[in-house]
Amino acid sequence: MKRGVHKPPEPDDPLCCCEYVDRKGGRNHVAACCCDCEDLDDACDRWLKREAQKPDSLSRVVDSVSDRLRVPWIQGAKRVDLSLLPPLVLLPVLLRIAALHILLGVVVLTALPGLVLWYYYFTHRKKGRTLFFLSLALFSLGYMYYLFITEIVPSGDVTSTQLATVTMGVILTLVSLVHTKRGPGYVKPRLSETHSTVTYHSPLPDKDSSHLNGTRHQVVIANRGTAVLEHKTSDGAVEEVPSGQMGSKKKSWCPWCRTVRPPRAGHCRICSACIQRLDHHCVWINSCVGRANHRSFLMTLLLFLLTSLYGISLVLRTVCPRQNVLIALLYCPGVYSQYSSALCFTCAWYSSIVTGGMLHLLVLQLINVSYNVTEREARLALRDKTGRTLLWGLIIDTGVYSQSFRHNWAEFLTMADNNDPSERSPPAFTELV
Repeated sequence: MKRGVHKPPEPDDPLCCCEYVDRKGGRNHVAACCCDCEDLDDACDRWLKREAQKPDSLSRVVDSVSDRLRVPWIQGAKRVDLSLLPPLVLLPVLLRIAALHILLGVVVLTALPGLVLWYYYFTHRKKGRTLFFLSLALFSLGYMYYLFITEIVPSGDVTSTQLATVTMGVILTLVSLVHTKRGPGYVKPRLSETHSTVTYHSPLPDKDSSHLNGTRHQVVIANRGTAVLEHKTSDGAVEEVPSGQMGSKKKSWCPWCRTVRPPRAGHCRICSACIQRLDHHCVWINSCVGRANHRSFLMTLLLFLLTSLYGISLVLRTVCPRQNVLIALLYCPGVYSQYSSALCFTCAWYSSIVTGGMLHLLVLQLINVSYNVTEREARLALRDKTGRTLLWGLIIDTGVYSQSFRHNWAEFLTMADNNDPSERSPPAFTELV
């Protein structure tokens, strides 16, 4: 049977809300999600004939399904990431199962963080982008607020002022998150520093056998008209030194972005971009934390922690009115006598676990800012054994940029946002995700 070939879209024929360009470059429609799926047909044929599957059959089927799972949108259907769906389904189911009995609650609340950590290390090892953690964070916040409105507020123990405080905390957290997602501060290439001609004085780079201090080197002709000697550093970047100036200050050349990186900038392999003053790639916001959004990132953490702690205290005062708030989380007799109170108590424990993880992240960030060191610099210092560790590794002082506590915080709070608004338009709703 001859399969139909999808034609690429014409320039003068725009896509409608239900059409899209698939991963093979052809024009497709959301209603044809089950038509002409060659990868799925091939896998099914091999299964019915009891033949061995190809090594990449499963990955090709998953790619086809994820490519065809779309929703209608303006100027073409938008792709729905499959990693968005598990938190939306599993979180309510697991929490409601945990509320059935105290033993089920212990098992679920112990296994859930373990599964999340396992998935984090699995995706981190592959260096791939995923919306799972952002979806889990947003849905956890929304689902906890939904249960607070439907289960706690009707009991009459929450005043209108307390409800307004929790609501305002959720809104401010989301607003701060949107501001954080606007961009970490990308390194923009400069034409004056971009190499124009590369000249190799021996074999090609993949066959180069000469070394400079144990590293590969090559001579490059730059736009400045000067010869530049390059060698590869430990983090994959290339440092360049003008010919005859080996003792001068080095500049970091990114071989992936093909641009000169300013001091303290780094390349993120997940985002495939160089970030100014790169701290780390945060999976919870699906974005890097850099010079432009580091302060708003800390503000998002702080707002979330304050809102979560206040909401947990209100829930525990409602379901365990006779106990102290600190004791109620560990000992609340009779809380499993009613399913509604058990569900709220289970969600309070889940929120406490998430809050503890976010509090640990905030403490590490505050310590790093106090010592004027980024998370990336701390990891490199530990790997190269060039930093000084204190308090069992909680504090890592590289001694490169740190001056004094007051000066470090003043530099962090006043560092300029070098993003040019004229070059980067405000992101759309889908780009923020």
